[in-house]
Amino acid sequence: MKAVTQTRYGAPEQVLRLEDLARPAPGPGEVLIRLRATSVNTPDWIAVAGVPYLLRLQGRPAGAVRGTDIAGDVAALGPGVDDLAVGDPVFGSAWASKTTRAGTFAEYTVAPAAQLIAKPASLAYEDAAAAVMSGLTALTALTETAPAREGQRILVNGASGGVGTFAIQIAKHRGAHVTAVCGPDNRDLVRGLGADRAIDYTTEDFTTGQDRYDTILDNVLNHPPRRALRTLAPGGVYIPNSVGNTGGLLAGLDRFAGAALLGRLGRADVRTTDAACTRDRLAALARLLETGAVTPVIDRAYPLEQTAAAVAHMLGHHARGNIVITMRPRPARS
Repeated sequence: MKAVTQTRYGAPEQVLRLEDLARPAPGPGEVLIRLRATSVNTPDWIAVAGVPYLLRLQGRPAGAVRGTDIAGDVAALGPGVDDLAVGDPVFGSAWASKTTRAGTFAEYTVAPAAQLIAKPASLAYEDAAAAVMSGLTALTALTETAPAREGQRILVNGASGGVGTFAIQIAKHRGAHVTAVCGPDNRDLVRGLGADRAIDYTTEDFTTGQDRYDTILDNVLNHPPRRALRTLAPGGVYIPNSVGNTGGLLAGLDRFAGAALLGRLGRADVRTTDAACTRDRLAALARLLETGAVTPVIDRAYPLEQTAAAVAHMLGHHARGNIVITMRPRPARS
């Protein structure tokens, strides 16, 4: 099978290369998937670039193939999997799997069956792949961590990224008033997704305004926590999101830790999001996607051979929504 591999850290164009690898075999409780699409997320470019440089002390990167989001067809079943069948279209994730370290920047991958569900027939593979990590993070934040309710005022910082574009739509679907913080070129995008107000961060600092919010989903962590927390309404919740943070693994870590400390001291209600992939969460996300309540925003789609360019685009921190990688179907053998 074709796969994009990494054996050292550095610029994507220098360290990612297309190779032929043996097709992985599913173990107990696992499924072999022929991938149709996957997507690039913040953890992927962090692992490729090796930032912070502390990551490089471990030597070679852990695992040769990056990527976790899955949209494809079941190719084989491991022992103990009896609720899926070969040929079933599925989507889900290999993220945080304890049973496999296979990546998704490849034609085939293996993943736990417990992290896969049937892909709705109306949902394109590319849209399904774009929805997994970003969509689950936003869904968990606004339906479990701090459930959005009718009439609440919710601010999404970093609203034009993968998590942010899903968060706007989910909050609006649940009846909230949404303020979206983004760059000047993305104001029309976030308004089109349903945001009631768009703040251009280059001309306005939301932490200095008079508005107060019931929930703040902070995907950027670019403000000192005390300033961000001052904008909460009484009883409001602040959610610092490290998965959606586009600055890197350590970017905003001091602010994340500072906010968590203030939360533990009782100065504010600070909650972190557990966006683990489960079938129940995937099913809830699938319902939103199938009904059209939520639509993935895809900035660009790259073929597998251009994965390095896809990761480099993510590394530039200006992607609008999600970046997708597609697998071109091979011609049938005669």
